[in-house]
Amino acid sequence: MSTAVSESTIKKVSMRLMPILFVGYVLAYIDRINVGFAALKMNDDAGISPYIFGLGAGVFFLSYFVFEIPSNLALARFGARKWISRIMISWGLISAAMALVQGPTSFIVIRFLLGAAEAGFFPGVILYLTYWFPQAYRARIVAAFIVAVPVSLAVGGPISTAILGIHGFAGLKGWQWLFLLEGIPTVIFGFFFLAVMPDKPRDAKWLTLDERNALQKAIADDDRAVAEAHGLTTIQALSDRRLLALAFIWFANTTANLGLAFFLPQILKGLGLTDMQTGITTSIPYIFGTLGIIAFGYVSDKYNERRWTLFVALAVTAVGLLAAGLLHGSLIAVAFMAVAAIGIYGAKPPFWPLPSTFLTGRAAAGGIALINAIGNLGGFVGPYVIGWIKESSHSFEAGIYFLAALSILGAAITPIVVNARFVGAPRAGPTLKKA
Repeated sequence: MSTAVSESTIKKVSMRLMPILFVGYVLAYIDRINVGFAALKMNDDAGISPYIFGLGAGVFFLSYFVFEIPSNLALARFGARKWISRIMISWGLISAAMALVQGPTSFIVIRFLLGAAEAGFFPGVILYLTYWFPQAYRARIVAAFIVAVPVSLAVGGPISTAILGIHGFAGLKGWQWLFLLEGIPTVIFGFFFLAVMPDKPRDAKWLTLDERNALQKAIADDDRAVAEAHGLTTIQALSDRRLLALAFIWFANTTANLGLAFFLPQILKGLGLTDMQTGITTSIPYIFGTLGIIAFGYVSDKYNERRWTLFVALAVTAVGLLAAGLLHGSLIAVAFMAVAAIGIYGAKPPFWPLPSTFLTGRAAAGGIALINAIGNLGGFVGPYVIGWIKESSHSFEAGIYFLAALSILGAAITPIVVNARFVGAPRAGPTLKKA
């Protein structure tokens, strides 16, 4: 049984760390997907076809895949504070450099560099959270972090389309201002992160000595129990079938997520909406996605259950996408995209606590990075395939069915490979004591 940790200590840590991590991820996702809104004007200006756009949107994730594991191992070596701030500063600069795009080649090259710069941010934060929160809290804490994704998409749409209206100011086009005004704040925030974030509980001066010791001991107890039960080295972890199965499930979820996110503005624009109406309507599915994260994260921790919660979320994704495909070309499809978003984002809280039930230390750093790296290949596959289908068939309908099929596969695999025998159920967390 882990050392007792007071509820007030967990609350104090959450209040100090989570708002900063939340804002960082909002900035990350806005910088990642704002190209979808820029495309409303940039594609014509720079001569970018749907196929080239899908390739450029997706190539981000190829470089992300290549550099993600080295990045997370570097984080484990150099410390989260320095490494995550380095990631934020470099990706902010390169995101702003998207304003320099002149044609297909420069578009693809800068997108590739952006993926290399951002590689390691998400798995780095997931690893960072394992330094601060015992097992019993991780689904709701991951939910609190990941809720930044639909929030960024919900607010990013209206903001990005509003910036597009700054056309011609200082000789720049609206889409160029979009990249500049959404990239530079990330650079500033990266320096802020470096100044205020501690690496581990022992570095948190705002905790008392007893709080630091209790928290560090509880997490060490969790890690020791995992190591005794599984004891995987980094090399063993990277070839472990449990980890590879989780990587495929994450691949299916990410493909659905980003395949939809990058093309949703263009899908809605095709319904005859104005740019601003497109931005506002785009936010609807992600508002519901936020509710999905909160609900599934709460249920997963309340009942200490990851497998079936994940299965239900993936099944909801598939149902929503299938219905959206059937109703493609109608505004009613937006309602079913909202259902899909509930499942897409609801899958994340029960999913990410699973790796730390059988990985710890450097094995966890490498394993979490591998899952996210393979999963993020879906960020290449989704936009690429949908762009290719759109150019070939002049419709997004078949692309939406493709995303639904992957979600069905992910749901089908979940109860088979993610079970108590295959991936150990999370053990009871630390005993809580009242402050």
